[in-house]
Amino acid sequence: MKSAFVDKLIERIGRVGSEDVQTYLARLAKEKGFLETIFNAIQEGVIVTDSTGRISYVNQAACGLFGFLREDCIDRLLSERLRGLEWSEVAGGGEQIVSRDMEVFYPENRILNFYVAPLKSEPSTRGKKASPGEPAVTGYAVILRDITETRRNTEQAIESERLSALTLLAAGVAHEIGNPLNSLHIHLQLMERRLRKLPEEARESLRESVEIAKEEITRLDSIINQFLRALRPTPLETRPENINAIVEESVAFLEAEIADRDILVEKELRPDLPLLEVDRNQLKQVFYNIIKNAFQAMKSEGILRIRTDRDDQFISIAFADTGGGISPDHMSSIFQPYFTTKEKGSGLGLLIVRRIVRAHGGEIDLVSNAGVGLTLTIRLPFRDQRVRLLGPGDPETSA
Repeated sequence: MKSAFVDKLIERIGRVGSEDVQTYLARLAKEKGFLETIFNAIQEGVIVTDSTGRISYVNQAACGLFGFLREDCIDRLLSERLRGLEWSEVAGGGEQIVSRDMEVFYPENRILNFYVAPLKSEPSTRGKKASPGEPAVTGYAVILRDITETRRNTEQAIESERLSALTLLAAGVAHEIGNPLNSLHIHLQLMERRLRKLPEEARESLRESVEIAKEEITRLDSIINQFLRALRPTPLETRPENINAIVEESVAFLEAEIADRDILVEKELRPDLPLLEVDRNQLKQVFYNIIKNAFQAMKSEGILRIRTDRDDQFISIAFADTGGGISPDHMSSIFQPYFTTKEKGSGLGLLIVRRIVRAHGGEIDLVSNAGVGLTLTIRLPFRDQRVRLLGPGDPETSA
């Protein structure tokens, strides 16, 4: 609303006749509607509160960001409408401007920037001398900006740089560690041959040490191979495949371990899934890693539910276990290289999983209920997701 018009109205308020009230009200309503139209047209969320955080205005963008109706917000405390929000932290507890990034989970998981500026009223000077001191804070203007995409792009750039640095080390690691391991393995074989010539008592004590050394060499060799597979991805060799068949083969391959751990595997495989252009062997590797992670989390007598489904764009493969889930503190770190919660884990399994899924143009969702279990869902596109520019004479545009 134009301040000049409001100032003039305030100055004349004592002289306004009853016949002019309707004209002024119509003018106020018109200018208020004009501003609301502007605020509702912008993409940033706008919320105006009083000094205690009680909402006096909210635009459509803010309602969309938080999934609530405008009429349910007016005259309500912002902290009541947004559970978990500490108003004192957002407002800064005073007259300074505050800019904070916050994560919200409903109606979508987003990262929002809260820019909060105090609204101050000038001391009234009508009929008296101006009072000294700073203007009083009468409310706050909250500007909300969705920075989810910016944050994700930044995280992906950091991850890309990190993987690039690790890739440069991969060849050196394979050479500097792999060759000595091969030499150690050969010498252990020579030691085993010499052990056969020793007395039984001496042979038995040394054989155990040799076996432990061989197991550790095998484990180190496995870690190096995983490291190289994670950082030196193999090009995809895709062809039309049945996702349900790959799931069945992956479970069948681990049948002995399933029986040994006494784990129940429940499958709900949608029968009408379209064939998908995938690399069968690499996708099997993804499923092996996920299923084995679930087994290790459940240890024994757990339940693993595997479900396939589809929507207009994606085929989804969900793995839900009863292994107790992942703590919120670890959720943001599980795809980082070498992060693991297992005693003997390498921390590369899920890194490989994500690399292969992304190479297929897919995405991964994680939902963890602490103490209950974890659900990992892979979504793979079954339609071409690339953009295509249409020419001016394209029949599709002229139809």
